[in-house]
Amino acid sequence: MAAVAAKRIKRVAAGQHGFLSLNHTREQNSSRIGKRKRVNRNKKKNWNKYSDIQDIEDFLDDVRLQERATGGLLSEKPDDSLFFVDTGDQNKVAQEAPVTKRGKSSKPLRVDLILQHDSLVPSPKDILAHQQPNAKKLRRISQRVEKQVAKGLQLRSQKQLQRRKAGGATSSSEKSLPDDDPSRPFYDIWGQEEMLSGDAFYLEQTKKKPVKRPDRLNEKPSSLPAVEIIGPGGSYNPDFFDHQALLLEAHMVEEKKQKEELKLAQQLAVRKEDIATEETIFQEQVEGLVEEDDEEEDEPKGEEEPKGSAPAVGREKKTERQRKREKAQKEREKEKRTQRELVDQRQQLFQLRSIRADLKRREQRTRQKQAQYQAQKEAQKFCPQRLGKLKFQAPDLEVQLSDELSGSLRTLKVSQAVSLHLWSHPGL
Repeated sequence: MAAVAAKRIKRVAAGQHGFLSLNHTREQNSSRIGKRKRVNRNKKKNWNKYSDIQDIEDFLDDVRLQERATGGLLSEKPDDSLFFVDTGDQNKVAQEAPVTKRGKSSKPLRVDLILQHDSLVPSPKDILAHQQPNAKKLRRISQRVEKQVAKGLQLRSQKQLQRRKAGGATSSSEKSLPDDDPSRPFYDIWGQEEMLSGDAFYLEQTKKKPVKRPDRLNEKPSSLPAVEIIGPGGSYNPDFFDHQALLLEAHMVEEKKQKEELKLAQQLAVRKEDIATEETIFQEQVEGLVEEDDEEEDEPKGEEEPKGSAPAVGREKKTERQRKREKAQKEREKEKRTQRELVDQRQQLFQLRSIRADLKRREQRTRQKQAQYQAQKEAQKFCPQRLGKLKFQAPDLEVQLSDELSGSLRTLKVSQAVSLHLWSHPGL
């Protein structure tokens, strides 16, 4: 069988336009195959065991050797690439091989020859070597830069360089001063303070740039004055109209307090029907004495009643007809719901005008809430901050009645408002 296969391979090779083999010894060895062994190859196991494919492997190895050594099959190459005419150059001086001290020519070592690349088959092209990471992004950046240059705009990198150069101009001028210059700033090398450069880039890279102050710290959280001073009507010698205005304000505060107290009293007041009388008091005192005898007589009657749980209610098994009727009822209800949803969806097409009006109302309501929120936020600036769970309650106004006013400081009743007035006017 092997001999037949070898002959078939030779016929195939011979039919390939003059195929030439480089391994003649393999052909001779393949032709010296012994007597063919008779076995049954009707099974896959016997076929894999007794089939010989060595001649096919030799042929394929020979083809690979030709591709590696000559860059292709010898039968496909022209004669000019395989043969040449050596006419000999008489004028050319033969180069003598360099001779070592021991008289041997300097040939490369065999280990170096083994490592050399002797295949003429070109290596596969490495696509990753020609690819550039982020090529699309870099292409967009370059296109944007070209557009900016065409418009005559200054690039961002150039602006940063100019800004850095302008910031470092002062530091470079200071560094250029000689050591013996009297205008050179004094710096104590043993001190605790560090001499910082004015270059923003240097401070940023060395982590010595101070933290930027937030803008919210520049705004006052409250618009109230630090010291609240009473109006002109609370002075020790006020004007008549100012004093009357202060009295009116105090009167309104007291009226508001009285209304709140009256409202609380009405909520906590007892209704007339709930007021206790002599009859209700006597009935409450005798309530448990008369009914105890009746309960003792009723107790044996209750014991005679049989105690036990209620009998279990038996459920009748539904017939096949009832189940079908219920199933049909459920399907009809489901179909009705589906039809109703379709009708609602169709009706929504005719409700565009009402939907638009609804959206306008929502937008208007949102704008009103935003305006109300802003007004409330502005009003909170004139209110004291809430520090705990209890709300701030303004203290009572310190007002002097008309008969308590005095034009002289000797007969004046000293109060906090008057002391604040005198403190704010030290010339009095």
